[in-house]
Amino acid sequence: MLGDRRWAALVGSGVRRNHRAGEYLLRQNDRGGHLFALISGRVKVLAGLDGSQVLLSLRGAGDLVGEMAARGNSRRMASVQALDACTSCVLKRAEFDRFLHDHGAHGLLSDYLVGKLSETVPYQVQQFHFGPLQRVARLCFEVHSLADARQPDRARIPFSQEALAQALGMARSTVAEQIAVLRSSGALGPGPRLVVDDERALAAQAGAVPPS
Repeated sequence: MLGDRRWAALVGSGVRRNHRAGEYLLRQNDRGGHLFALISGRVKVLAGLDGSQVLLSLRGAGDLVGEMAARGNSRRMASVQALDACTSCVLKRAEFDRFLHDHGAHGLLSDYLVGKLSETVPYQVQQFHFGPLQRVARLCFEVHSLADARQPDRARIPFSQEALAQALGMARSTVAEQIAVLRSSGALGPGPRLVVDDERALAAQAGAVPPS
């Protein structure tokens, strides 16, 4: 939404930080006051509900995380965990406010926040009206779509079957059945890891539009 010039100015306003896979960038209930602009890599946004963590959304390069609580001393509504190695730019509230003022970007931020409000409900609720196969395929497709094209293992889905089951609110055995279907269709490759073998086949199972 910002365009290349404004995005370059944004990531030049803070401090770059590298994150390893599995690292938490933010934790639920921590105080706000800063945010992250994702330069590369993918993260998952999680919320603790009923003693377990549920998936709210996935974000990748070009996204902001922690932007809701960056506007004051409010508490974080969710945790953010790196799916793979990530690079981000950390901006304090004053730095972000200065960027918005200098680049006339307050309206763009408002549009961005409105677009992200739907992600305050669990991912499993967002996909409630889909069948089991389409739900698994859509999550795999979304994760794959956020991968950096320069990433050497971008075809790998960095979720275990157990993690997919938890994210979608499904039994692990049901997820295993859907993975078997996706493998037999050629969308996913064989082997213990989840690897996209045919992006268009996966998009078809997900009911999504494949990249041109």
